[in-house]
Amino acid sequence: MKDKNEFIEKIIFYAKEIHFPAVRRYLEEDLSEARSSNLSYEEFLCYLLQKEYDARIENGKLARIRIANFPAKKYLEDLKVEELPVECRNKLKVLESLDFVKNGQNVILYGNPGTGKTHIATGLGIKAAIAGYRVFFTTVPVLINQLKEARGSSTLRSYEVRFEKYDLVIADELGYISFDKEGSELLFTNLSLRAGRKSTIITTNLSFDRWDEIFLDPVITAAMIDRLTHKSYMVNMNGPSYRMKETKEWIKKESLKVE
Repeated sequence: MKDKNEFIEKIIFYAKEIHFPAVRRYLEEDLSEARSSNLSYEEFLCYLLQKEYDARIENGKLARIRIANFPAKKYLEDLKVEELPVECRNKLKVLESLDFVKNGQNVILYGNPGTGKTHIATGLGIKAAIAGYRVFFTTVPVLINQLKEARGSSTLRSYEVRFEKYDLVIADELGYISFDKEGSELLFTNLSLRAGRKSTIITTNLSFDRWDEIFLDPVITAAMIDRLTHKSYMVNMNGPSYRMKETKEWIKKESLKVE
């Protein structure tokens, strides 16, 4: 009769070959627990596979968050909701359900700097990634540069196919930098590919009547606004800058330390 250790070694080998890392990692611990609990073969096998399943679900969440390329991990739970503009507070309750992602609707967060636009966009993106959606975070200037580089290297079509398939794209900082005609056309084309089918969150510090300052073309500006706002959630983020408030509080604390 074969030694138990030989069987354990073989199980670990097979777990490695068929990519069951949780089974390999916890096997001996689980075997010990199974013996002490007098688990049946069926119960033990179910318990072992459940651990592997749970580990894969958790690893999938972490992988989607990593691939999304968030500049920082900002969660909705960390928001100081009471300091958000009133309209935002009300709409945030609706957006947290992620139905807008399921339905392929856009979200436009517009208003002055420091009011939490990027934090909310990132928080919604992380929540969507955890829920199983494919998410991509970028700033608009970076996106345009990537599109130009892809066109220059004849890989634009493959980039567009990948961009179109994300369940949620977060395009941050629209309006901080204006761009040329080529950039305007590339951005319009790629956001239009997603319109009505996949979700995009846009954050901008400019009201719509000033978008022609970015695109420098009234026709593209009008078409872009029409595509992005159709059946979308418009969230007015104008209000006091809580980022500035946090800075003042930090300065005050530091000055007290010096005293």
